[in-house]
Amino acid sequence: MNRVVHFEIHAQDPGKLADFYRRIFGWDLTKWENPGGEYWLVMTGPAIEEGKVAGPPGINGGLLKRRGDSPKSGEPVNSFVCTIQVSNVDDCVAAVLAAGGSIAAPKQAMPGLAWLAYCKDPDGNIFGVYQEDPSAK
Repeated sequence: MNRVVHFEIHAQDPGKLADFYRRIFGWDLTKWENPGGEYWLVMTGPAIEEGKVAGPPGINGGLLKRRGDSPKSGEPVNSFVCTIQVSNVDDCVAAVLAAGGSIAAPKQAMPGLAWLAYCKDPDGNIFGVYQEDPSAK
């Protein structure tokens, strides 16, 4: 109980942003036709099969049409920021830049734990990327 079970990403062009997250993280994004508007289901990991998770647990979410302006550069974070565990922060940041994203905060050590960087997707949404590394200094 009291566990985060869903997230949402807002976008001016949900289809374009769905391609960005597929390319960077390999997520499965499927457009869900519903009368409430364009909505994409985001699966970040294996599905649950027969009541058991078929792989490491994760949080799944959605991607939908933004109902206002995109976040302005330089503004303070005013929402939850999701952080994604990756195998290599440097490679992930390079992929983000190549796919049209940007860096919000450069790679930094979390001493004795990990490397962490914050990125922005092409729509200005901030997310973190985290690489476990006990030797990080």
